[in-house]
Amino acid sequence: MDKEVVLVTGSSRGLGKSIIEKFASKGYNVVINYNQSKDKALELEKQVKSNYEVDALVIKANISNEDEVKLMVDKIIKRFGHIDCLVNNAGIAIDTLVEDKTYDNFIKTLSVNLVGAFLVSREVAKYMMMQKKGCIINISSTNGIDTNYPYSLDYDASKAGLISLSNNLALEYAPFIRVNTIAPGWINTDMNKELDEDYIKEECSHILLNRFAEPLEIANVAVFLASKEASYINKSVIRVDGGFK
Repeated sequence: MDKEVVLVTGSSRGLGKSIIEKFASKGYNVVINYNQSKDKALELEKQVKSNYEVDALVIKANISNEDEVKLMVDKIIKRFGHIDCLVNNAGIAIDTLVEDKTYDNFIKTLSVNLVGAFLVSREVAKYMMMQKKGCIINISSTNGIDTNYPYSLDYDASKAGLISLSNNLALEYAPFIRVNTIAPGWINTDMNKELDEDYIKEECSHILLNRFAEPLEIANVAVFLASKEASYINKSVIRVDGGFK
């Protein structure tokens, strides 16, 4: 029997890497998508193949580019014949003071975080609908719900839009494709480790667990949502924020 196949966008490092590793540990063949971090993507491919009895495919694609998205999905189908789960993880943040926000900043953030997720979902769903089964998981943020930061207003808007996109896709693709959203709070990624120590302490004081999440803790939720154990979870937003107060 063919192994199930998962595509995780923006998965050469950070949270995406942890999601790839977790799915591979569960026996999924994995597709590692990157746009710039080629060396890290190839390193992850090697790691996955050596640690687990699964196949891994690395594909460069800018998910905000429609043609590149179509080519990526075509390559996956040619290699594996099917896609069972999509995790829209790729995202960017361009944090600045509101008065310094530019048109280009705003459009780029929306293009990657929201439009990109739509483009990949649309292309992957074509095949999921033909096989009459599939799972789409969108990585949003509590910033898209209620933990807003003005210097991230373009990011926050994109993550709120992603929740709306998820809900609409769940309606569009029912009953064959389940579409759910994970809304993490702060995560211990390399980018966030560079934050000012006092700022991290201040943010942790607002979290009941008094710490940032580890990437694996978010990956665990993604794998659960893709599993048979979550077969009746659809059009839902799962907060994973340690109890932000």
